[in-house]
Amino acid sequence: MKGWSQWSLKRRLFYSLNTLFLLLLILTMIVPLLNALTVSLSSNIESMKPGIKLFPTEISFEGYVTIWNKMELWRPFYNNVIVTVVGTILHVFLSAMAGYVLVQRGLPGKKLMITLIMLTMMIPGEAIMIPLYVVNKELGLLNTLSSLVIHGLVSGFSVLLMRNYFSTVSHDLAESARMDGAGDLRIFFRVFLPLAKPGLATVTLFEFVSRWNHFTSALLYINDDQKYTLQLALRSIIFTSDSTSSSDFITANVRMAGIIIALIPLLVIYPYVQKYFVKGIMLGSSKE
Repeated sequence: MKGWSQWSLKRRLFYSLNTLFLLLLILTMIVPLLNALTVSLSSNIESMKPGIKLFPTEISFEGYVTIWNKMELWRPFYNNVIVTVVGTILHVFLSAMAGYVLVQRGLPGKKLMITLIMLTMMIPGEAIMIPLYVVNKELGLLNTLSSLVIHGLVSGFSVLLMRNYFSTVSHDLAESARMDGAGDLRIFFRVFLPLAKPGLATVTLFEFVSRWNHFTSALLYINDDQKYTLQLALRSIIFTSDSTSSSDFITANVRMAGIIIALIPLLVIYPYVQKYFVKGIMLGSSKE
């Protein structure tokens, strides 16, 4: 590879401009996050000072104590954990089972099934929002966490991604296991799932992030503040902070503390699935 001194002027200029653009793009993401973290670690008075803050002058956890204990953010946090964990586990399991079925040889109507699954990916969620609300109302699921768990329980993207992964598994392995007396469930758990870890990690990460940040479905189905999830609670805090009543006033460090608390689970889970996630995206996009 040629060194910098051997590059042409045009290539140097392109490389420099490209690097500058990427640095500016990184700053647009890092600066707001760093400002939120700094404000959340500031005292009540310090957090109300105008301007962007990148480093706290004095570290204080007043905002975290207030929002977690006095404003009881632990309750919507707990609701969010239940909806996200249960919903993600069921979503990954059902999508994997559907993907396993679609790679079976001799499955009648396989192409038609795949076509119908792809058609569901073309329908925007807003188009079926009212029908879904009516169905949940008729089933008595409004104001329950079950409605949020069931919402988006299976998606065409996840099913097709798992199908692509399972299609890379040699059928000879499945046939050998079948000859040893293994049934479909045992083959699914012992043969296919262990060989599809990148696909499972990809679907898990996508679904975990989607469910943790869900807002529209919670706003649609939940009215009881005891059943609020994290995003609805943060929305309520923002609306309360805009109140003109001094008794309802919420300082900036409290609001930013809520945002940081909402980000922590995403920052914790991503490093553990990153290597599988990148591999899963590459293979999932190249397989047919």
